[in-house]
Amino acid sequence: MKRILFVCTGNICRSPTAEAFFNDLVKQVGLQDQMAADSVGIANWHAGKPPDSRAIDALRNRGVDMSSLRARVITSDDYWQNDYLLAMDHTHMDFLQTHAGSDAGEIRMFLESLGRKDDVPDPFYGDKQDFEHALDLIEDGCRAWFEKIRATLPKS
Repeated sequence: MKRILFVCTGNICRSPTAEAFFNDLVKQVGLQDQMAADSVGIANWHAGKPPDSRAIDALRNRGVDMSSLRARVITSDDYWQNDYLLAMDHTHMDFLQTHAGSDAGEIRMFLESLGRKDDVPDPFYGDKQDFEHALDLIEDGCRAWFEKIRATLPKS
Protein backbone atom coordinates (compact mmCIF):
# COMPACT_ATOMS: atom_id res chain seq x y z
CA MET A 1 0.00 0.00 0.00
CA LYS A 2 1.40 3.36 -1.05
CA ARG A 3 0.38 6.20 1.27
CA ILE A 4 0.48 9.82 0.19
CA LEU A 5 0.21 12.78 2.56
CA PHE A 6 -0.63 16.23 1.21
CA VAL A 7 0.57 19.07 3.43
CA CYS A 8 -0.49 22.72 3.61
CA THR A 9 -0.85 25.34 6.33
CA GLY A 10 -4.21 24.80 8.02
CA ASN A 11 -5.52 21.73 6.16
CA ILE A 12 -8.69 23.47 4.97
CA CYS A 13 -7.92 24.49 1.37
CA ARG A 14 -5.10 23.00 -0.67
CA SER A 15 -4.23 19.74 1.06
CA PRO A 16 -7.77 18.42 1.64
CA THR A 17 -8.61 19.30 -1.96
CA ALA A 18 -5.64 17.23 -3.10
CA GLU A 19 -6.57 14.38 -0.74
CA ALA A 20 -10.13 14.20 -2.02
CA PHE A 21 -9.18 14.54 -5.68
CA PHE A 22 -6.38 11.97 -5.45
CA ASN A 23 -8.55 9.44 -3.62
CA ASP A 24 -11.24 9.95 -6.26
CA LEU A 25 -8.70 9.09 -8.98
CA VAL A 26 -7.70 5.97 -7.03
CA LYS A 27 -11.34 4.94 -6.63
CA GLN A 28 -12.10 5.48 -10.33
CA VAL A 29 -9.60 2.80 -11.30
CA GLY A 30 -10.21 0.49 -8.33
CA LEU A 31 -6.81 0.79 -6.66
CA GLN A 32 -8.04 1.56 -3.12
CA ASP A 33 -6.19 -1.50 -1.81
CA GLN A 34 -2.89 -0.20 -3.26
CA MET A 35 -2.96 3.59 -2.80
CA ALA A 36 -4.46 6.00 -0.27
CA ALA A 37 -4.10 9.70 0.39
CA ASP A 38 -4.51 11.78 3.52
CA SER A 39 -3.87 15.43 4.32
CA VAL A 40 -2.63 17.55 7.20
CA GLY A 41 -1.71 21.09 8.12
CA ILE A 42 1.44 22.32 9.80
CA ALA A 43 -0.59 24.62 12.07
CA ASN A 44 -3.53 23.65 14.28
CA TRP A 45 -5.66 26.75 13.70
CA HIS A 46 -8.46 24.77 12.04
CA ALA A 47 -8.10 21.32 13.62
CA GLY A 48 -11.41 19.48 13.61
CA LYS A 49 -13.06 21.88 11.16
CA PRO A 50 -14.29 21.04 7.66
CA PRO A 51 -12.54 22.36 4.57
CA ASP A 52 -13.18 25.96 3.53
CA SER A 53 -16.64 26.19 1.94
CA ARG A 54 -15.14 27.79 -1.17
CA ALA A 55 -12.81 24.80 -1.62
CA ILE A 56 -15.73 22.40 -1.07
CA ASP A 57 -17.79 24.24 -3.70
CA ALA A 58 -14.98 24.39 -6.25
CA LEU A 59 -14.26 20.67 -5.98
CA ARG A 60 -17.95 19.71 -5.85
CA ASN A 61 -18.43 21.61 -9.13
CA ARG A 62 -15.90 19.17 -10.60
CA GLY A 63 -17.71 16.12 -9.26
CA VAL A 64 -15.80 15.38 -6.04
CA ASP A 65 -17.20 15.77 -2.53
CA MET A 66 -14.87 16.49 0.37
CA SER A 67 -17.39 17.86 2.87
CA SER A 68 -16.81 14.94 5.26
CA LEU A 69 -13.08 15.71 5.69
CA ARG A 70 -11.83 17.40 8.87
CA ALA A 71 -8.62 19.34 9.36
CA ARG A 72 -5.84 17.92 11.46
CA VAL A 73 -2.28 18.86 12.26
CA ILE A 74 0.70 16.72 11.31
CA THR A 75 2.00 14.26 13.89
CA SER A 76 5.36 12.55 14.23
CA ASP A 77 3.75 9.29 13.06
CA ASP A 78 2.75 10.88 9.76
CA TYR A 79 6.39 11.08 8.70
CA TRP A 80 7.02 7.33 8.75
CA GLN A 81 3.50 6.13 7.96
CA ASN A 82 3.49 7.77 4.52
CA ASP A 83 5.59 6.95 1.49
CA TYR A 84 5.30 10.50 0.12
CA LEU A 85 4.83 13.76 2.00
CA LEU A 86 3.94 16.39 -0.59
CA ALA A 87 4.33 20.04 0.37
CA MET A 88 2.05 22.59 -1.26
CA ASP A 89 4.58 25.40 -0.82
CA HIS A 90 8.17 26.03 0.25
CA THR A 91 7.15 26.94 3.81
CA HIS A 92 5.63 23.50 4.20
CA MET A 93 8.67 21.90 2.59
CA ASP A 94 10.99 23.64 5.05
CA PHE A 95 8.80 22.58 7.98
CA LEU A 96 8.70 18.95 6.84
CA GLN A 97 12.44 18.78 6.28
CA THR A 98 13.15 20.37 9.66
CA HIS A 99 10.94 17.96 11.59
CA ALA A 100 11.49 14.72 9.67
CA GLY A 101 13.38 11.85 11.20
CA SER A 102 15.54 9.39 9.32
CA ASP A 103 12.56 7.06 8.81
CA ALA A 104 10.42 9.64 7.01
CA GLY A 105 8.86 8.99 3.64
CA GLU A 106 9.97 10.97 0.61
CA ILE A 107 9.43 14.69 1.16
CA ARG A 108 8.75 16.48 -2.11
CA MET A 109 7.22 19.63 -3.50
CA PHE A 110 3.75 18.96 -4.87
CA LEU A 111 4.22 20.72 -8.20
CA GLU A 112 7.51 18.96 -8.94
CA SER A 113 5.35 16.23 -10.48
CA LEU A 114 4.69 18.75 -13.26
CA GLY A 115 8.34 19.78 -13.57
CA ARG A 116 7.68 23.00 -11.65
CA LYS A 117 9.49 24.52 -8.70
CA ASP A 118 6.81 26.98 -7.61
CA ASP A 119 4.14 26.80 -4.93
CA VAL A 120 0.45 26.09 -5.16
CA PRO A 121 -0.78 29.56 -4.15
CA ASP A 122 -2.88 29.69 -0.98
CA PRO A 123 -6.40 30.75 -2.04
CA PHE A 124 -7.62 31.36 1.54
CA TYR A 125 -7.45 35.17 1.36
CA GLY A 126 -8.59 35.26 -2.26
CA ASP A 127 -11.80 34.92 -4.18
CA LYS A 128 -13.51 32.22 -6.23
CA GLN A 129 -11.00 32.61 -9.07
CA ASP A 130 -8.12 31.98 -6.66
CA PHE A 131 -9.75 28.73 -5.55
CA GLU A 132 -10.32 27.68 -9.15
CA HIS A 133 -6.68 28.44 -10.04
CA ALA A 134 -5.40 26.44 -7.04
CA LEU A 135 -7.74 23.60 -7.97
CA ASP A 136 -6.48 23.58 -11.57
CA LEU A 137 -2.93 23.14 -10.27
CA ILE A 138 -4.00 20.54 -7.72
CA GLU A 139 -5.86 18.49 -10.33
CA ASP A 140 -2.89 18.50 -12.69
CA GLY A 141 -0.42 17.73 -9.90
CA CYS A 142 -2.55 14.92 -8.48
CA ARG A 143 -2.92 13.31 -11.89
CA ALA A 144 0.86 13.41 -12.38
CA TRP A 145 1.61 12.02 -8.88
CA PHE A 146 -1.05 9.35 -9.38
CA GLU A 147 0.60 8.14 -12.59
CA LYS A 148 4.08 8.30 -11.06
CA ILE A 149 3.05 6.30 -8.01
CA ARG A 150 0.86 3.91 -10.01
CA ALA A 151 3.94 3.03 -12.10
CA THR A 152 5.68 1.80 -8.91
CA LEU A 153 2.90 -0.61 -7.98
CA PRO A 154 3.41 -4.34 -8.50
CA LYS A 155 2.00 -5.54 -11.80
CA SER A 156 -0.89 -7.95 -11.40
